[in-house]
Amino acid sequence: MVYRVILSLEAQNDLREIKRYISLDSSQAAERFAQRLAKTTSLLETHPEMGRMFPEMRNITIREIVVGNYRIIYEVNSLKRQVKIARYWHAARGTPEL
Repeated sequence: MVYRVILSLEAQNDLREIKRYISLDSSQAAERFAQRLAKTTSLLETHPEMGRMFPEMRNITIREIVVGNYRIIYEVNSLKRQVKIARYWHAARGTPEL
């Protein structure tokens, strides 16, 4: 069963900011990491519940995957067969507002 993956505006902005920040040190590293995040995100099309439950919310539909120091926070809607990426968030920044 294939799910549609949608990025929220916040997630899109997060990706741009992550890439910009990493590119201050290395544009190649920024591109590699952006590709790594995209590849992990695309896995949710066929494995929407692969991440763990988002511990700050105790809601089984809100999940996260940790990639390096970043958290991909997303919501699974099984009825619509949809995954909405809420945020890409650096773990050192605490809990994001969803």
